Amino acid sequence: MPLQRRLPKFGFKNINRISYAPVNLSALQEMADQGIVTIGVDEMVAAGKVRRGKLVKVLGKGQLTSKVDVTAHAFSATAEAAILNAGGSATKL
Repeated sequence: MPLQRRLPKFGFKNINRISYAPVNLSALQEMADQGIVTIGVDEMVAAGKVRRGKLVKVLGKGQLTSKVDVTAHAFSATAEAAILNAGGSATKL
C-alpha cells in the first residue's frame, strides 16, 4: 500500500478563527437579580460566568426583564435587541 494511503488524514484548522465564551441573557438576569446594574467582563469573571482572558459574546437565550448596562466583546442580534427593549444599553469593546 502506498505511503500516502497509510498515513492519517488531517483536516483544516483556521488560524484566524475568533472564539468567544458564550454568556446567555438568563445569566445576565441572575446577575441583575443580585443587584448588579452595570455588567462588564470583569463582573462576569467575578461571578464565575466566564474565564479570565476570554472574549465574551452575549447570546439571546433566556429572558431579560431588568434594565442593565452590558459591556462585552460581541452580541448576537437577539441579545442586543432584548437588552435595548429592557431599557439597558449594549456596549461593544
